[in-house]
Amino acid sequence: MQKTFLILLFLFGLCTTHAQDSEVLADSYYKRGEFKKALVIYQNIYKEKKYNSKYFKKIIETHQQLEEFDDVEILLTEKLSKSRIPDLVIELGYNFQLKDSLERAKALYNEAISFIDERPIYIYKIAKTFEDHSLLEQAIIVYDKAKYLTPDRNYSIQLARIYGDQGNVEQMFSNYIDYIAYKPNYISNIKRSISDFISENKTNENNIFLRRLLLKKIQQQPEIYWYEMLSWLYVQEKSYNKSFIQEKALYKRNPESLDRIIELAITALQDSDDQTSKTIFNYILEITQDATTALTAHQYILEIDTKNATTKELERIDEAYTNLFNEFGKSELTIPLQLAYGNFLAFYKKDTKTAAAFLRKSLKLNISEFQQGKVKLLLADILVLQEKFNEALIFYSQIQMNLKNSTMSQEARFKVAKTSYYKGDFDWAESQLKILKSSTSQLIANDALDLKLLISDNKYEDSTQTALKYYAKADLFDFQNRTDEAISLLDKILQDHKGESITDQTLYKQAQLFEKKKQYSKAETNYLAIIKDYNEDILADDAHYHLAELYNTHLAKPEEAKLLYEKIIFEFQDSIYFIEARKKFRMLRGDTIN
Repeated sequence: MQKTFLILLFLFGLCTTHAQDSEVLADSYYKRGEFKKALVIYQNIYKEKKYNSKYFKKIIETHQQLEEFDDVEILLTEKLSKSRIPDLVIELGYNFQLKDSLERAKALYNEAISFIDERPIYIYKIAKTFEDHSLLEQAIIVYDKAKYLTPDRNYSIQLARIYGDQGNVEQMFSNYIDYIAYKPNYISNIKRSISDFISENKTNENNIFLRRLLLKKIQQQPEIYWYEMLSWLYVQEKSYNKSFIQEKALYKRNPESLDRIIELAITALQDSDDQTSKTIFNYILEITQDATTALTAHQYILEIDTKNATTKELERIDEAYTNLFNEFGKSELTIPLQLAYGNFLAFYKKDTKTAAAFLRKSLKLNISEFQQGKVKLLLADILVLQEKFNEALIFYSQIQMNLKNSTMSQEARFKVAKTSYYKGDFDWAESQLKILKSSTSQLIANDALDLKLLISDNKYEDSTQTALKYYAKADLFDFQNRTDEAISLLDKILQDHKGESITDQTLYKQAQLFEKKKQYSKAETNYLAIIKDYNEDILADDAHYHLAELYNTHLAKPEEAKLLYEKIIFEFQDSIYFIEARKKFRMLRGDTIN
C-alpha cells in the first residue's frame, strides 16, 4: 500500500513539473508575441487541468491577442451557460468591447456589478477583474457600492490607487486620508504612496489641496496623525518652521519622546535652514530633562553658531564649550561634545596643537573601543592638517586593526589611502583604494573609486608625476582650508600642463573651490570649459549638474538651468544626478505632479 502511494506521489510530481515547464514555455511564447504557439500549449495544459481557471483565462487572452473574438465568445458563452460566474461575465463584456459592441459590453458589466447586491463576497474579485482590464470607472462603482453593502469594511485604499491611476489626484488624496482615519498605523505607507504627487513648491495645486484637506481634518477631528501628516507635508516643502509648529502640537498632546523634533531639527540643519534648526534645538533645551538630549542640543547650537562666526564670536563659543564641560564633565557621556570641540579648535580656531592635546586626553578616559576609534579618527585628521602624515597613518591603522569590518574601519582605510596620496605615494594609495571599491558603505566605495580613477588616469602620463603631485597638494590645501593657495596651485596645473588628462579634473576641482568662496562667475567659466572640451569624459554630467545648480540657486538663470537639467535626463541617464535633475527640471517647468 505504501509502495503504491509513493508511485502515485511520484507520478503526480512528474505531472506537476511537466505542467509548470509547459506553462513557462507558453508564457515565453506569449511575451515574444508568438501567440499561436502559446495557445496550443495553454490548450493542452487546460485539457489536463480543467478546473484551473487560470489556464482558461490565458486561452481567452491569447485568442484576443490573435483577434479571434468569436472563438472567445463561444468559449465564454458555453462556460456561462453552466454558471453565471461574475468575473467571466466581465470577460465576455470586455470581449464585446474589443469588438466595438459597447452596448452589449455595458449590459454585461452592469450584470456583473449587480452580483454584489446578494453576494458581497464577490466585491474584490469583480473590482479586480475590472481593474485588470483598465475598466476603472466600473471598479470605482463596485467599491462605492460596496461601502453601503458592507459598511464594516473600508475600500479607500483601493479607490485611492484607482484614482491615482486615473490622474484624479484630489480623489486619490481624499481616499488616502479616509484610510488613515480607518487605519492610522498605515500612515508611513500612505506617505510613500503620495510622495510622488507633491512638490517642494508649496504653491503646487496638489500641495494646496492636501494641505487644505489636512487642516480641515485637524479642525474637525484633531487626532495626532493629522498633525503628523501636515508636519510631513511641510517638510516636503522645506517649510521647517511650519513643520515645527505641528511637531510642538504633537508633543504637547503626547509628550513621550523628543525623537521626532530632534529629527526635524537635524533635517532643517542638513538643508541649510540654520535659523529654524537652532530655534528647535533651543526649544528642546527648554523642555528636556534628559542630560544626553540636552548635550546633543547644546552641541548642535554651537556648531550652527560656529559656521560663520567672527574671531570674537569664536572666543565666545570656546567659552561656551568650557562651561558645558564644567557642567557635564569629561566622560563617556560627553565624548560627542569632546569630538565637536576638537573639531572646532582644529578647523575653526586653527589651533591644531591644542586640539590634538585635548583629544589625546580624551583617549585616556574610560571609553569604549568604538568611542576610541572616533577620537583617533579625528585626531589623525588633525595630524594630517599638521602634515604629520606618518603619525596620522599609525592612528588610522590602529582603527583598522581594532574595529575590523566596521564602517569606521573602512573609513580609516580610505583615509590611509588619502594620506598616502597627499604624500605623493600614489602606488600605495591605489592599492588601498582597490580594496575599498567593494566597501559596504556606498559613499566610501564611490569616493574610493573616484580617487583611484584620478590616480590611475594620471600617474603614467608624466614620469615625474608633477601635475598629479600639484593636484594632490591642492587637495591637501583644500582640506586645510587654505582655499586661495589651492586655487593658485590648480592655476599652475592649468597653465603648465594644459591639455594633459588631468585638465578636466583640475577645472572641476577649481570650480568647486570658487563656489566655496562664492565666486560663482568663475565657477561657471570652469564648468562651461568642461562641457565644451570634455563632454565625453567622466565629469561631463557633474559639470552639467553643478552648473545647473549655479544657474538655479545663485546666478538667477532658471531657463539655462532647465536646459542643463533636461540634458542630464536625456544624455546622462546613468548619472547619479538623474533623479534629482528630473525632479528639478519638472519644478522649473511648473509640472503639477512632481
